[in-house]
Amino acid sequence: MANTGAMFNKHDLLDLDDELGDEARNTRDTVRTYATAELGPRIADWYERGTLPREVAEGLGALGLFGMQLNGYGCPGLSAAAYGVACRELEAVDSGLRSFVSVQGCLAMFAIHRYGSEEQRQAWLPAMATGEVLGCFGLTEPEAGSDPGSMRTSARRDGVDWVLSGTKTWINNGAIADVAVIWARAEERILGFLVPTDSPGFTAREITGKLSLRASNSATVVLDDVRVRSSALLPGARGLKSVLSCLNEARFGIVWGVVGAASACYASALDYVGGREQFGRPLASYQLSQRKLADMAVAVTHAGMTALRLTSLKQAGRLTPVQISLGKLANARSAIEVARIARGMLGANGITLDYPVMRHMANLEAVTTVEGTEEVHTLSIGHAVTGLPAFR
Repeated sequence: MANTGAMFNKHDLLDLDDELGDEARNTRDTVRTYATAELGPRIADWYERGTLPREVAEGLGALGLFGMQLNGYGCPGLSAAAYGVACRELEAVDSGLRSFVSVQGCLAMFAIHRYGSEEQRQAWLPAMATGEVLGCFGLTEPEAGSDPGSMRTSARRDGVDWVLSGTKTWINNGAIADVAVIWARAEERILGFLVPTDSPGFTAREITGKLSLRASNSATVVLDDVRVRSSALLPGARGLKSVLSCLNEARFGIVWGVVGAASACYASALDYVGGREQFGRPLASYQLSQRKLADMAVAVTHAGMTALRLTSLKQAGRLTPVQISLGKLANARSAIEVARIARGMLGANGITLDYPVMRHMANLEAVTTVEGTEEVHTLSIGHAVTGLPAFR
């Protein structure tokens, strides 16, 4: 039997990256090199201090990562696979980095690109693509998280203007954004508005005391009779369908991103048990260690396969919301289990910022909730396979 050990990739057991085209591979290599050199050495400090400096946007924008899947207006129009691997490489460093790019490109910029007027696209997207202008996505409210149809933020006509009132919470990038995509109820319709954050009556208060996604900015946004011109209305956005289309773009990024977090935890555990000796032998030589490593390798591989399959469907124009729900639910669930196993394998060292696993584990607790909780995605799948809604 031929010895193929030299060809074996212990970090990609099925050589899944062979399925990537040249564009996606180039994106992978570019983002990995930048993230490893520029972001990795600083992420533990940012996490410990509970911040992600705004100047990070400059480097990410220079790489073309903001709105990278969009066409025109300074956006490179790359493939879904390229966007996916970019999310994977960013989240291998920290979920906060992937979230930063996701909110900018898949929520704020996507909403403007898909539902905005030509004037709105020209006014906002080029500067957002470079990171000069940052955006946020104002959907979640204190009393309307998983049920966005119950939002209370209102929009009322006043002559040629609109007046917005309400509160949004857990808005990523909210306290550093220059423009907010705000969703509000006007009578029985849900409409989207582009609101400059320096508008009178607009305030954003950063949420502190977080134990997850610490290297990110989360805010509570208050709109106290914020007046905007009629030109602020996103003309193509009508109802929750428009809102959910934006969320599905971000969820696709999470499907890929959590593979990066899980891979980083697996790699950290593999390296650690290979170098640490107990009872006169490397920890990696014990059967229980190898069982855990094998379980993690299988989970990471399956998550990668799921991401690739959803990418094929997306690029073919066949990806459905329930398929995205399945991917987000399965991959987030697998990733957090990998992180927990890895943390245990590192023992007490696993709870420190000297290693990435506890940081990833804490981040993934939030990732299982954002862009749809585990319960909501479970019920979405249940509805699809039974035909019976169980939300109400």
